[in-house]
Amino acid sequence: MQVKRRARMAPSFSEGGSCCRRSALCARRRGLTVLELLTVAATIGVLTALILPAVCSARDAAQRLQCVNHLKQLGLALHNYHSQFRCLPAGWQWEGTRRSAYAWAVPLLPYLDLQPLYQTIDRPRRLDDPSHTRAREATLDVFLCPSDIVEPHFTLFEPGPQPGTQRPLTELPTANYLGVFGTIEADDSIPAPPGDGTFLESRCVRFAEIRRGLSNTLFVGERTMARVPSTWLGIDARGEDAACRLVGSAITRPNCPECDECEFDSRHPGGSAFLWGDGRVSLVSESIDSRVYRWLARRSE
Repeated sequence: MQVKRRARMAPSFSEGGSCCRRSALCARRRGLTVLELLTVAATIGVLTALILPAVCSARDAAQRLQCVNHLKQLGLALHNYHSQFRCLPAGWQWEGTRRSAYAWAVPLLPYLDLQPLYQTIDRPRRLDDPSHTRAREATLDVFLCPSDIVEPHFTLFEPGPQPGTQRPLTELPTANYLGVFGTIEADDSIPAPPGDGTFLESRCVRFAEIRRGLSNTLFVGERTMARVPSTWLGIDARGEDAACRLVGSAITRPNCPECDECEFDSRHPGGSAFLWGDGRVSLVSESIDSRVYRWLARRSE
C-alpha cells in the first residue's frame, strides 16, 4: 500500500515577513538603552575617580623612594671619599685658566661605580674641551629625582651685549642634587663670597669642622629644573647664575615660590628631600622656621 507523503509547505511571504520582523525586534531589544549607557558611563567615572588618586599616590611614593635612594648613594660616596682624603670635595674647583670649574660631584664618580666616565674628564682642561664631549652628553640617573620633569641636557647662556639678550656657551647634563653652600648665594660675586655651608669654592671641608655634628647639618638638597637648570659636571665662569648650577642656598625655606633661583625646591608635596651629614635622608618641611633652616645649613654655629 502506498503511503502518500504530505508535501511540506513553504512558509508564505507573510509568515516570512513576520519572522523577520520578530528577529529585528529581538535584535533591537539586545542593545543598550540610553539610560543603561548613562549608568555604565557613570559607573566607569566613579571607579576612575576612586582608582586614579590611589594610582597617582602609589607612583609618587615610588618616585620619592627612588629619590631618597639616590641621595643615600651620594651620602655613601661622600663618606667613602672623606675616608680616603680626610675631607669632602670642594663645591667647585677651577681649572688653570679659571674659565671653567668642575663640581663637587665629579670626584665622587669613582665611588658611584662610574670610574670609566671619570677617566674621560681631564680637570686641568676647560669644560668645553672636545675631550669632554662624552661627559657633557652623559645623563646620570643617580643625580636625578624621578619626581621632577627634566630634560637630559640644558644650554648654559651668558648675558649678551644688549640688555635682555643671551649667547649660548655650552650644553650640560642636568642634575637635581646640589651641595649646600650655606645661607648666602654663591653667585653674588666671582670669586664667590665665603660660604658658611659644606660645599665651598676651591675649599675642602673636613668633618671636624662641622661643629654641631653630622646629624644636624644639611649636606645635599634638591632643586627642580623649573627653578634653574643645574648640573653635576661643571660650569663656565661666564654663564648666568654659574655657581648656583652646582650648589644651593638655604635662606628662606624649601619650595618657596617667590625665592631666588639659588634656593632648594622639589616636586614632593610638603617639602624637599635633603641628605644629612650622617648619611640619612629626610624631607625638610616647606613650613620650617627660616631661622632653624639657616641654622641647619651652616657647618658651625
